[in-house]
Amino acid sequence: MRIATPDPALDVLANGWLLYQTIACRMWARSSHAQSGGAHGFRDGLQDAMALVHTRPHLLREQLIECAAHQFVEGDVQHWWQPPGRYGARTRCADDHLWLPLAACRYIAASGDLAVLDESLPYLEGPALEEGEEAWIGEPAQSAQRGDLYEHCVRAIRHGLRFGAHGLPLMGSGDCNEAMDRVGIAGEGESVWLGFFMAEVLGRFAELAERRADFGFATTCRAAAQVLAARLEEHGWDGECYRRAYFDDGAPLGASDNAACRIDAVAQSWSVLSGVADPERAARAMAAFDARLVQRAHKVVPLLDPPFDLQPDGGNPDPGTIRAYPPGVRENGGQWTQAAVWAAMAWARMGQGERAWELLDMLNPVKLAATQEGAARYRQEPYVLADDVCTAAPHIGRGGWSWYTGSAGWMYRLIVESLLGVERQGERLVLAPQLPCGWPGFRMEYRYRGSVYEIEVRFAEAGALLVDGRTLEGNVLDLVDDGQRHRVELLVPRRQGAAMAASEPTQSKSIT
Repeated sequence: MRIATPDPALDVLANGWLLYQTIACRMWARSSHAQSGGAHGFRDGLQDAMALVHTRPHLLREQLIECAAHQFVEGDVQHWWQPPGRYGARTRCADDHLWLPLAACRYIAASGDLAVLDESLPYLEGPALEEGEEAWIGEPAQSAQRGDLYEHCVRAIRHGLRFGAHGLPLMGSGDCNEAMDRVGIAGEGESVWLGFFMAEVLGRFAELAERRADFGFATTCRAAAQVLAARLEEHGWDGECYRRAYFDDGAPLGASDNAACRIDAVAQSWSVLSGVADPERAARAMAAFDARLVQRAHKVVPLLDPPFDLQPDGGNPDPGTIRAYPPGVRENGGQWTQAAVWAAMAWARMGQGERAWELLDMLNPVKLAATQEGAARYRQEPYVLADDVCTAAPHIGRGGWSWYTGSAGWMYRLIVESLLGVERQGERLVLAPQLPCGWPGFRMEYRYRGSVYEIEVRFAEAGALLVDGRTLEGNVLDLVDDGQRHRVELLVPRRQGAAMAASEPTQSKSIT
């Protein structure tokens, strides 16, 4: 897939660098100057491979099988392991295992390959974590028990259905933010973000379970998601935005009266991405995110605000190693780029395309380093994403951990799917772009096996889809492997009241 848009800084990322960073660095080398570990990450590997459904879907299939073989019989998984063996870490991380069913749903929805669910894979057996033990590192044994990939996904979900006093998922030694590793370390803390994420997993897997004719488990998933959604509204809402978590002692994190972290980006964006939050509240949460976390003057988007102090605050609970970073650095109030990408995806999901494009421009490293002044401030490669960007003086705008970051795959999905509106559904392509003001349109080449589809999107007074000169209903393109080149035109109706560019076709530009 290659695009040609009015924005060359966008094209150079989407047509090569983002996927190069994802595949070469994250999946193959598993190393960079920032981290030279070489290990496979369970969550990380699946997230990276999920970006490849348009380009290398077989790598996602392989990742599903690889990861399922690193699941314990109890349903939890190795947080990381060193190939080619099984030496790795068993932890209390709360979200790792749930990425397996979500990635399986995405792969099957894009490829139509239901047969992957029948792949038989072993489980692992290893020492259970003792009370107070955060991790066990060693080489577990391969169990005599086996299960197909579907059974591995079911076991992962059942393992995740553990809730605390507020009916929210237990946070363990951290969720997507592993630096909050003491919020739920005693086994009682709960994660609001994980509640939204789990609701997304349950909803998608319920559909897959029905296709598998496992109607009982589909009902289990939907019932759990319904109860969880109610608990999120009851105990997650803080008046203007959603809280982030609850500590082991029941104290809230991400509440308006907290000394630090009165707002956290990931809870707000996933209230939208999960689709289970009250729409009015989700809109207010994203408005709070925009007002309190988006620093347009500096082109940075902090993960949370205010940051945590380096020293514990009297009797306030300790969130964990996040305090090891100075305020405004990495997860402690710096920009975590993946979270900022999620926020842009949330804006796009809400139909607020202009806000999403604005965030994308703020995150694009080509633009951050486009001038001598910008390059001196950013101090990182202009062709790959940095995992974090500082938000505190005197280092505002300085990129941190580059290359080795999952945000590259998410950025690709933001561009291709959320904004250019390209969604693969088996042998169909859904086209639903949200284009920025000032663009007349864009061009794209999409290769499907031996066929190439030359797609032009442009604005018009009325919408239409033309394939090889024939007008079709809707915006869904049936993909045919006939070895031919096909001409596709998608005419997008102008938005009322928007100051759009003139309706001449996008300037011809080579995309081969």
